[in-house]
Amino acid sequence: MKTINLFFFGIYPYIALTVFFVGSLLRFDREQYTWKSESSQLLYSGSLRLGNILFHVGIIGLFFGHLVGLLTPVIVWDTLGISHSTKQAIAVWSGGTLGILCLIGLSLLIHRRLTSPRLAAVTQPMDKVLLVWILITLLLGLSTIFLSVEHSDGSVMVLLMNWAQHVVTLRGATGAEYLVAVPILFKAHLFMGMTLFLIFPFTRLVHVWSGFATVFYLGRAWQLVRPRH
Repeated sequence: MKTINLFFFGIYPYIALTVFFVGSLLRFDREQYTWKSESSQLLYSGSLRLGNILFHVGIIGLFFGHLVGLLTPVIVWDTLGISHSTKQAIAVWSGGTLGILCLIGLSLLIHRRLTSPRLAAVTQPMDKVLLVWILITLLLGLSTIFLSVEHSDGSVMVLLMNWAQHVVTLRGATGAEYLVAVPILFKAHLFMGMTLFLIFPFTRLVHVWSGFATVFYLGRAWQLVRPRH
C-alpha cells in the first residue's frame, strides 16, 4: 500500500505537471489554431449564458481556493490567529457554495451539449471525456465536505496542506507519507484533480492559457484562407 501511495501522491503529481506544461507548450507551438474553446453559441445558445457563468465562476473560485488553501504555509494561518477548525469551516462553506454553483453550471452545459443534435454532431470524444471527468472530480470534492465536517478539528486538512506544499517544493516522496492515513475519498478527489492537469493539453481547456500568453498569441503566423474553386 505504501508503494502505491508513493506512486500516486509522490511521483504521479510530477508526471501530471510535466505533461501539463510540456504538452501545453508543444500544442501552442505546433497547433496554435486549435488553441481555443471551440465556441458553440452559433449552433445553439440555449442555457449557454447561465450555465457558462455559473460554471466559470464556480471552477475559477475553486481553483484559486484550492491554491491558496493548500499552499499557504500553516505557520501563516497560525500567525494570523486563524485556527485549523476555523479555516476548515471557511473552506467547507466557500468550497461547498462554489462547488454547487459549478455543478449547476456544468449540468446545464452537459445537458445543452448532449440534447442538441447540432452540438452533439460536433462534440468530440475528448469533449465528453473532459465533461465527465470534471463532473466526477466535482462530485467527489463535494462528497468530501461530509468527511470534513466529521473531522472538524482540521487535522485532515493540515495533512493535505503538508502534502501539497511538499510536492511543490520537490519533496513529493516525503509528502506522500502525509496521505497514508487520509480517507480514500480525499485521495480519489486528488487523483481525479491531478489527472485533469494530465489531460489538459489534449482538450479545449488549453484556452485557459490564453490570458497568460496573449502577447505570444498575437505574434502567431497569419492564417491562410483559400477560396474553393
